[in-house]
Amino acid sequence: MIKNGKLFLTPPKDGSDFKELLKQLTAAGAGRPLGSDGFPAGPWTPELLAEAISKIDSNRIGVDLRTVQLWFQENEKGISTANIRWLARIFGCDDPVATGEWQMELSAAQSRLAAKRRDLKKPGSSVVLEVSDPARTATVDDETTSPRDLARDTAFNRPSRHFSLARRSEALFSRGSPLNLPASVFAGATALGFLSYIVGIHSATYSRPDGLVKQVGFLWAPNWTFLFMVLLPLFFAFVIELLVFWKQDARFKLVAQGDRLESDDAWTRNVQAYSCTYWAVFLICVMFAGLFQWIGVCLIPLINGGGNYAIDWGKLAIVRPEVISVPLSIVFTALAYLYMSLCFFLFFAGLILLHTIVHDLWRIEEESTMRPVQHRREGGEIGLRVMRGIFRCTVLGVLVAICMKVQSSYLSSNEGDIVTWIVHDMSSALYERHDGGNSFSYRMPTHYSSLLVAISTCIVFLYGSIRLGVGKRFRVPLRRMSAVVGLLFASYLLIDAFEGFSILLGVGVLLATYGLFDPEFGRWRASELGSNHSVS
Repeated sequence: MIKNGKLFLTPPKDGSDFKELLKQLTAAGAGRPLGSDGFPAGPWTPELLAEAISKIDSNRIGVDLRTVQLWFQENEKGISTANIRWLARIFGCDDPVATGEWQMELSAAQSRLAAKRRDLKKPGSSVVLEVSDPARTATVDDETTSPRDLARDTAFNRPSRHFSLARRSEALFSRGSPLNLPASVFAGATALGFLSYIVGIHSATYSRPDGLVKQVGFLWAPNWTFLFMVLLPLFFAFVIELLVFWKQDARFKLVAQGDRLESDDAWTRNVQAYSCTYWAVFLICVMFAGLFQWIGVCLIPLINGGGNYAIDWGKLAIVRPEVISVPLSIVFTALAYLYMSLCFFLFFAGLILLHTIVHDLWRIEEESTMRPVQHRREGGEIGLRVMRGIFRCTVLGVLVAICMKVQSSYLSSNEGDIVTWIVHDMSSALYERHDGGNSFSYRMPTHYSSLLVAISTCIVFLYGSIRLGVGKRFRVPLRRMSAVVGLLFASYLLIDAFEGFSILLGVGVLLATYGLFDPEFGRWRASELGSNHSVS
């Protein structure tokens, strides 16, 4: 029978399951256009069928070739409810009545296949429960893993009772109010500020052996105030915004099956795959940057009465015991370093999540080669928004490193406070007044830790630029973003390297701050995309 210039076969209604029915229809070429000689064009292949489904006008998502290949194979995989609709359109030759009949036949065949699968499983097994659950049938049917791995994947997808640092870390960013994590970090910094007032080190000075009086109060240290009260909360807010957008909106639009539950499960598997990375970062941040650094930089100098480290609020008890005692200083620094190590673990966890988003988006786009043009354009818009968020986080990450290095460099300088130090450096370049170099040399572990922060942040931005920045629409904004990140990173490296470094630093910070509000640095999209719609 011919319908709309295509070969039409009526539903057999012979009790065949989905695999048997599909084998008959594809061999006969049901739904294929007739050839020039008026005869059927031949049987369906997975490639031809996937292309035909993706060309249906109302099917914006399309279908992956790998999914169609699973339909043709002898396995336990069936078809999802969403794809039954499109396959019925093919076999129904775009006739509304015939499409409805084929939709009922395919649904019945899928139910028979599911019943056979249940009969093959042992009662009480986890696979039986997973396959027989109607809410999961559509998801399991279009999975791309092999049938042999079904039980393993099912067990993996179930909520695990054992502790997972990767999932717990991701949950801190994605669950609850987006204000929870930034507010918690801000509250911790505020609490330390109040404690510094109570113990009397909020604003304190000491006299160096050369007679210079230096301000080393806790509230004068930008790496303990501005960093934790402004930069890190903003960083977490941007990571949370991007993560929620990707999980709840963008990823669901891009996955071939369009199934919300499967999209969430796939994302959970992606997060869990980084488990070793989370544990490595946790070990470095808590044990080395936290505990061991506190012992070496604070505890031992406080107990021994000195060391080759610059005096700051944490070691003020060595030179001014009348302001704060050694035992009280040990307790306060221990609390501060514990807070710092946990915050920086969350900072690096945010970078890992950004990397996960980029890799997930790139993988989905690479696997989705047979998609409508409109869908690919939507993927480009999502990629652009992801890069905007990563750029903002990169800027804040490098600013965090700058705060750390500026404070560390100031402690060995010849100025009484950090503001005067920066102003004098700027004026020395503008008015050609040369000040003497630093007269004291100290060990500065913060230089090393700040470098790790800056490099790690820039690597995530570089990875995103390489993976997502290959389209023409990305070139202009990526060049501008990359230029700002490069300038900011260069200004970080050159802190205290020459007289007048603060001018370069000021320019970089101003451009970076503007980039937080306008990552594209101009209305380029109006001319290149013909649209003024914002993607953030």
